[in-house]
Amino acid sequence: SCSTVLETLHFITRPLSEEEGNFSLAYIITIHKELEMFVRLLRAIYMPQNIYCIHIDEKSPRDYKTAVQNIVNCFENIFISSKREHVVYAGFSRLQADINCMRDLVNSKVQWNYVINLCGQDYPLKTNKEIIQYIKSKWNGKNITPGIVQPLHVKHRTEVSYREYLHSGVPYVYPAKIRKAQPPHNLTIYFGSAYYILTKDFVEFTLSDARAKALLEWSRDTYSPDEHYWVTLNRLPG
Repeated sequence: SCSTVLETLHFITRPLSEEEGNFSLAYIITIHKELEMFVRLLRAIYMPQNIYCIHIDEKSPRDYKTAVQNIVNCFENIFISSKREHVVYAGFSRLQADINCMRDLVNSKVQWNYVINLCGQDYPLKTNKEIIQYIKSKWNGKNITPGIVQPLHVKHRTEVSYREYLHSGVPYVYPAKIRKAQPPHNLTIYFGSAYYILTKDFVEFTLSDARAKALLEWSRDTYSPDEHYWVTLNRLPG
């Protein structure tokens, strides 16, 4: 029962400070296995003023999906992504999973300030308050998505076309030996982390701007596009 979940796992049920209550974070968590680890992660980052979008890999077992749904049903500010992907490691589907959650989050009633993406094997080293204070101290109004101009040793990731395949039940990404066109809008490709802390304004920009949409389409057949998509858009002037 939900009361048992809340009481035995000691979920926090009210903001722990005024500062936290006035600064809501959104979380995107992509998961596919290890239910107990997911619950531990959720318990560690949960705050009632925040909002959480959970993307469950579409190919996860049915009982796993049901268990996650049962937990999510206990909270008004946690929901399952309205559109789920069959996620392939290093494939476009991993990036699309985040974008699906972003669309849901911008349409939510919660007025969140930043979004943080995690996977099911992450765990926080800082409290909610420490995370907020760090964002405010150095990054107020800015994104945390570090990167550099794409190095030579990873140029192949965006120079040739990649496809998602399924072999013996195992999905993977493999080059198709077809050279790709140059990036749209003469964009310079940057390379960095697939993980980020983004402002709500930037998220709304990525979902609506013509350059962002063109880059997303161009990235569909690249290798691990989540490692260049956000950082490239973040380097656009303005």
